[in-house]
Order: sequence, then C-alpha cells, then structure tokens
Amino acid sequence: MTPLIPASHVFDTLIVGGGPGGLTAGIYLRRFTRNIALVDKGRSRLRLIPVSHNYPGFPMGVNGGQLLENLERQLEHYGGRVMRGEIMGLGRADDLFTAEYHDEDGGEYQLKARTVLIATGIADAGLPIENWREAVAAGAVRLCPVCDGYDVLDKKIAVATAEKNPVGHALFMRTFSHDVTLFERGPELVLDAHDRDRLKEAGVRYVDSPLLGVTMSEDMKPVLHTQDGAEYLAEVFYPMLGEVARSELAVSLGAQTSDCAELVVDEHQCTTVQGLYAIGDVVCGLNQIAVAAGQAAVAATRIHNRLPRAFRRAPADMA
Repeated sequence: MTPLIPASHVFDTLIVGGGPGGLTAGIYLRRFTRNIALVDKGRSRLRLIPVSHNYPGFPMGVNGGQLLENLERQLEHYGGRVMRGEIMGLGRADDLFTAEYHDEDGGEYQLKARTVLIATGIADAGLPIENWREAVAAGAVRLCPVCDGYDVLDKKIAVATAEKNPVGHALFMRTFSHDVTLFERGPELVLDAHDRDRLKEAGVRYVDSPLLGVTMSEDMKPVLHTQDGAEYLAEVFYPMLGEVARSELAVSLGAQTSDCAELVVDEHQCTTVQGLYAIGDVVCGLNQIAVAAGQAAVAATRIHNRLPRAFRRAPADMA
C-alpha cells in the first residue's frame, strides 16, 4: 500500500521510471541526502534480458531482473524506495512540477517536486514473433547487437532490414559470424544496387521475399516465414524492431524531441524545459545499460548542485 502523501509535501526530485538509469539516479540523489520519489510501473526492458555480459563488474554476466533487484536493494539501503504505479500526467504550478500519480492499488495522488527526472525508456514495435518473451529469455531472439554480438559468435544469424540504414545491422553482425542472412521486412524492396553490392561483398545472404512472421521450433530456434511460402531456420534472430521513446510526459511540458520521439538534452542531461531532466533510452544516444547509469550520475549531480542547499543539522544528542 502507498502511504498517504501530504498535499503540501514537496520532493526535491521526482524520478519517473525504475530501470537501471532511474534507480542509479535515485541512489545518487539519496546519497546526496535528497528527498526523492521514484515511481515505476514495472516494464523495464532490462527484465527481458536473460544475461548481460557487457555491464561492468560482472565477469560471468548478470541477469537483467537480478540487476534491477540489486539496484533496488541499494536504493533501499540509503533510505529510498520504489513507488509502484504510474505517473499519468505532469504539469507546472508556480516553481514546482506537479504529477498525477496512480498507485498499483488504485489510489490517486498529486505529487509535487522541484525537479523531475524522466527515465521511461523506449517501447518496441515490429514483427509478430511467436512466444516473444520465451524466445528472448532463451536467447533465440535478441534486441541489441551492440550488447551481445560477442555472445553469438559463429552462430547462424538472421537479421531483418531496418527503415534507416537497412543493411547496416547485417554488416555489423557479419563481424561476429560468417553466417548472416538479411530478410526484407516490407513488401516494397528498399535495397538499391549499392546496398546489394555491399551485402554481396561482405558475404551476407539476402532474402527479398518479405518476412511475414517468426515461429519457434521445439528446441527454441527461430523459424522465419516469408511471403513466398519459404521457411528459414536460424539460431539467432535480430528483428531490429524499431522503437519509440516513452517521452510523452516530457513532451506535454514542451520538451524538444528528435528521431523516434527521443528527448534532446544538454551535457548535464537537462531537456529544453528548465528543471526537467532525462536519461537512458528515452534520450538521443546509444541505448546501453552502462550509458544510462553514467547519464544518471551526471544528471543527479547536476540536480543536486542546482537545488537549494540543504545544510546538515547537528544530531539531537549533539545539540
């Protein structure tokens, strides 16, 4: 149950999103002794990751859900906690931000904060894939070539074309495997002669019949079905789904966005709205756990230094 929050209470910072970026920012701000509210609805993409091998400090890799649990425990160690639920709207009143908070038990509250940090991530969209979550958990469908290309060395890799730079991801994966096939995503062929020559030179096979969907074999291998009725068995599939940043809350306050609705921020992670910060996949840049954590450190430190100083009082037994 969410405890009653007095209407007069003002948080130093409201953090929206409890993924690795939001939790790291919360840890920093609590260690700065700041009064924070961190609201999360439990949809971090990190929970989909069976194991990450490129996050520093875990030589044998770390499960995405376990990393989130570790971060939540660390936040709790410094007196913070995750408030389960969703921020349904943001506004401004005088010099404060106001937020409409709906908790997981159906309660509705208004939160007030001097600053807001958006860490809401992105939403995937794309091809129909059978048993999506199970396929991701098994490592048969993967979402991030930068994150785990090394983990699929010399496997039979399938990639789907992307709207922008349609052959780029296939060429990137070719550095990890000699067996890469690029599948056409849409009914209209998007590859020109130059793109086809690049694929041929790199040794990447190209299937131009549009990809209709993906099912999973009994041993959890992706089977790709094309419009001409053919089926192709792979060991790993990178759908390159495309993504849209969950930036609606910031946009409602006038924050500027770029491609895929990603928020534009400065070197301190501040959006174009004063006092409104953003980190992680929701901002323009490289979508990586380590990047989100680094941005969290930058943003939290900036927020702390910009807020009114809260000088420490002597403990009561020393007064």
